[in-house]
This record gives sequence, structure tokens and C-alpha cells, in this order.
Amino acid sequence: MANPNIVAVTTIYGTTTYYTPTGTTAVVLLANTASSGKVYKINQIVAANTTTSAANATVSIYTNGAVAQGSAPSGGTAYPVVSAVSVPANASLICVDKTTAIYLQEGTSISITSGTASSLTFSISYEDIS
Repeated sequence: MANPNIVAVTTIYGTTTYYTPTGTTAVVLLANTASSGKVYKINQIVAANTTTSAANATVSIYTNGAVAQGSAPSGGTAYPVVSAVSVPANASLICVDKTTAIYLQEGTSISITSGTASSLTFSISYEDIS
């Protein structure tokens, strides 16, 4: 797993994506595959509860689990950033913002878990740096 030198950047693309887990087990929100030659700077992760009941949100950095969005992490260890925090009904939780930015290296991913199926939509805004 390389760690690209971000001083020698040739491109930076701003991207936002989102996912609503349909189950209650960890799934990948964003993966940086091995040998991508990229680093992702995570600027913001938000968990929005679209239901009338509170739901718990967990966001983790997952080592060695860079698989497609919505898939279960393939291996490695989860390191929680936010762990089982209750998101009130019809409210949002800012899990990561620019003051707590994270660099996602090759071969790692951001995984998410919703305590109640289909109740939380997670959005992630990041810079794709290469």
C-alpha cells in the first residue's frame, strides 16, 4: 500500500456520494482500492435520519476492506470515528467535517452501520487527490 505524495499533486476532484444501508451490518460507503495511486481527503460525512424514530449511526475507517460501495468490508479492522451515536428522528448528525478531516489511503475504506435498516442516509464529500 503506497502513500501518494500529495505535494506532487496533478489532479484534485471534488466528489460527493451517498448511500442508505438496507440492513444493520457494516457496509462500505467509500473505498480507496489498493494501488489506486490516490488519496482521498474526507471533508464531510453526514448521517441523516429520514424516519420518525431515532436510529444509531456508526462510521469507521476500515483497513484492508476496499470493496465496492454497499458491500460488506472484505477484511481488516474497523476503527470507529463515530460509534453507535443516536441520530434523532428527522435530524442529521455531522460525523466528520473539515475541522476533523481524514485522509483515506490506498487499500482502506469508510464503512457505515445503521442501527435501524433503511433509516439513515449517509453522505460523504471528499477530494480525490492524485
